[in-house]
Amino acid sequence: MRKIEPSDLREIQLFKYYRLVRKWACKNNNLSDGDLELLVYLDCVGRFTRDEFIKGTHAYSWDKERWDRLRKDGWIDTWRHRNRTTIKYSIYEVSFKTKLLITRMYKILLGEEDIPYTAANRFYRENTYTDKVYGKAVDDMIKDKTR
Repeated sequence: MRKIEPSDLREIQLFKYYRLVRKWACKNNNLSDGDLELLVYLDCVGRFTRDEFIKGTHAYSWDKERWDRLRKDGWIDTWRHRNRTTIKYSIYEVSFKTKLLITRMYKILLGEEDIPYTAANRFYRENTYTDKVYGKAVDDMIKDKTR
């Protein structure tokens, strides 16, 4: 298997629309930028403990409620519960819902799929100036034949 080189990433223009895809994913899933990027990080880690989650948050803005919110909203699942005798701590993993979102983001970044042009897409549904600008950017991205 060949190692991926920086020139490979530049050639496929992986990060060309990263900001737009990230904003779309956050807005349509009620996530902050930090939440989404942390979920991508945790997806790469695989299974993790609560302490590993806390270590992973050091690179992101502080959010005291993040752990509870991500678990309550179904972004993080418990893989193994602790039992207070032989298993001292619970182990977690990102949920199937998270894996689907991240996979979809990768497909959009690679040009295999487009950001949906539907009423469910909040960039098209809301009337703020920023949403209109992002909606136009999504239109331009979809028309871009080089991605």
